[in-house]
Amino acid sequence: MSYGLLALRVVLGLVLAGHGAQKLFGWFGGGGPRGTAGMFGQHLRFRAPLVVAVVGGLAEFGGGLLLATGLLTPLAALGIAAVMINAVATVHWPNGFWATKGGYEYNLIILTAVVALAATGPGRYSLDAAIGWADDISGVWWGVGVLALAALLSALALILGRSAPAAPRTGADEAESADAPTAAR
Repeated sequence: MSYGLLALRVVLGLVLAGHGAQKLFGWFGGGGPRGTAGMFGQHLRFRAPLVVAVVGGLAEFGGGLLLATGLLTPLAALGIAAVMINAVATVHWPNGFWATKGGYEYNLIILTAVVALAATGPGRYSLDAAIGWADDISGVWWGVGVLALAALLSALALILGRSAPAAPRTGADEAESADAPTAAR
C-alpha cells in the first residue's frame, strides 16, 4: 500500500505543481500571473484577478510539492481541493461531465484523489511519516474536513470574489449612446 500511495502522491503532486508553475512563472506554456489574471478577470469576472491567479497558482504549486513529498498532506489536499471545486464551478460545470467536452471529469478525479489522500494519509514513504505525524493528521474525518473546508472556501471565493455579470445591452441603450455627445463617450 505504501508504494501505491507514494506513486499516487508523486505523480499527482508533480502534475499539479506543473499547473501551478504555469500560473505563477509562465512555465510549460502557461500565462504566468498576468496572463492567468487576464483569464480570471475577463472570462471568470473575479474582482481581484491577479490575487486569484497567484493564490490559485500557489495552491497548485505549493500544494502539489507538499503532496509529492507527503508533507502536511491535509493542507496540500485542502489547497488543491479548493482550486478544483472553483474550477468546476466557474469553468467546467456548464460543459457537462466528460473532459473531452470541457467538462469536470478531470477535476473530479483530482478532487477525489486529494480528499482520499487526506483520509488515508500519505503512507510510509512520506515526510509526514518521517516526522511522526502521518497517523496524527490522517483519517476519515481529515478527509471530510478537507472536503468541507474546501467547499466553504470555494463558496466564499465565488460569492465575495466575483462581480455581477454585466447586463446585456439593449437596442435602446445603443441608440442612447450613439446620440450622446462625443465628449461624454
